[in-house]
Amino acid sequence: MAEITYAQAINDAISEEMRKDPEVFMMGEDIGEYCGAFGVSKGMIEEFGPERIMDTPIAEQGFVGAAIGAAMAGMRPIVELMFSDFLCVCYDELVNEAPKLRFMFGGKVSVPMVMRTPSGSGTGAAAQHSQSLEAVLAHMPGLKVVIPSTPYDAKGLLKTAIRDNNPVMFLEQKQLYRTKGEVPEEEYTIPLGQADVKREGSDVTLVTYGKMVRMCLETAEALEKDGISAEVIDLRSIVPLDIDTVIASVKKTKHLIIVHEAVQFCGFGAEIAGQIADSEAFYYLDAPIKRLGAMSVPIPFNPTLEREVGPTKTKIIDIVKDIL
Repeated sequence: MAEITYAQAINDAISEEMRKDPEVFMMGEDIGEYCGAFGVSKGMIEEFGPERIMDTPIAEQGFVGAAIGAAMAGMRPIVELMFSDFLCVCYDELVNEAPKLRFMFGGKVSVPMVMRTPSGSGTGAAAQHSQSLEAVLAHMPGLKVVIPSTPYDAKGLLKTAIRDNNPVMFLEQKQLYRTKGEVPEEEYTIPLGQADVKREGSDVTLVTYGKMVRMCLETAEALEKDGISAEVIDLRSIVPLDIDTVIASVKKTKHLIIVHEAVQFCGFGAEIAGQIADSEAFYYLDAPIKRLGAMSVPIPFNPTLEREVGPTKTKIIDIVKDIL
């Protein structure tokens, strides 16, 4: 296995799929010579040319609509939005067009489109460039929502998403781009809707995704010094959702904490808590289900305040010790 960055894993996944399938192309703001805001498309315009690595105007509503049309016509577009916050600019295309067209045309057309976008806080980009909007997207029937946490997962999940015949939202946490991990050199894919137990434990289940996976793993190591065994589950995708893996873990540990970077109020953690409450795992719980997300405030520019708004290892540890 080679050790590569999260950004390189995404680049490799796209490049390999573009070499295999001439219908795959990518479009977005400054993704050509500038290589995107986070350098993900480095070297791609040199290999594939401007016809397949297409720089767009600053007009998300326009180029997302164009991608939907291209997908309906048989292409497989990959759209890069510079920041996930800009989903709000093309919201109509994402909730009223892309996920509904297959149903409205009785299955005669499909929209095999991937929307890639940097998500989350931690880079000092402030309120309009730091949001985590996955719960809003997950609420829309017809959209798949994928949030990888490692280079291995990013490559395998993105390949699957590109080959999927449905619109897939692929959220990439900004602070993960430079993280490294082992990635096989041979071909592989990861099914959507298959969670990964990143660490096994017996006392408490930590369910999470994206950037919070690393924080939960670090927290689990700290808890181990106090004799507490924490199991860490990385959902990897929230639509489709692998609730069975969560149920099995909760039945074993009898305690559940859901951690996500997004605002806690109406966040995706509430859906997981609701499904566990409706399942047989509810009768195994020895304490109430707990959620930990961000405060209901715009993300501050001040780095100290930015860190305090979201989950921290200290906050997770306090909740774990409280319910135990």
